[in-house]
Amino acid sequence: MAADPTDSFPTAQLEACLQLARVRAGLSLRELAARAGTSHATLIAYERGRKSPTLRTFQRILEACNQAADVTLRPRIRERAGLPRGEELVQVLRLAEQFPSSPKRSLDAPNFARLMGASND
Repeated sequence: MAADPTDSFPTAQLEACLQLARVRAGLSLRELAARAGTSHATLIAYERGRKSPTLRTFQRILEACNQAADVTLRPRIRERAGLPRGEELVQVLRLAEQFPSSPKRSLDAPNFARLMGASND
């Protein structure tokens, strides 16, 4: 079953991609290592998932195999509920400004018993 290209790129796919590129090119690990400017031990580590190449190294290995990889791009989440992320932060900061920086020691609240007409007998 083919992986959804919008999913994250799992290490297993990276391993399989490198091995597939080498096999398609008909190269042994030592031949590819010589072409890509790395060691065959490093290539083994990449293909077995013990190590992950940098993007630059990944591209260099694919180039040595005369292969290329495509990348699927997705939009970044830049808004939530139609509100741009930066504007959301501005609104939160404005709300925070409404609170006193040093709260009073006592709470000013009405005496509900007196308001309701209750007596203190």
